[in-house]
Amino acid sequence: MNTFQHAPQVTTKQLGDDAEDQALAHLQDRGLQLLVRNYRTPGRGGGEIDLIVREPSGTVVFVEVRRRANQRHGGALGSISQGKQQRIIFAAQHYLRSWRHWPPCRFDVVVVERGQLQWLQGAFQVHAR
Repeated sequence: MNTFQHAPQVTTKQLGDDAEDQALAHLQDRGLQLLVRNYRTPGRGGGEIDLIVREPSGTVVFVEVRRRANQRHGGALGSISQGKQQRIIFAAQHYLRSWRHWPPCRFDVVVVERGQLQWLQGAFQVHAR
């Protein structure tokens, strides 16, 4: 009898969770404190933020974590479209509604590509309309 045992397949979600774990560890090593992980707005069409952290200075940082195996389609950073940015901003505004005073805020991206981690501070801005 010939029995093959296949290694369990690693899912895209597991790879994404691993990238978030790496990003969080990196940020915490630099003194940032986790406030919320995987914040989602209620209802359909809202937004989601991978990590919400606070710097020792009090700045709240909304972090999008991107993992890509290669540079196709612009790589990890190139995959954050204008629409994705708007959904992150919407979710950040929703999150801050419960705060009495809004702290200084920033939108960062942590990119995990080919085993390398890159932290891009102030990766995008909120633009007034």
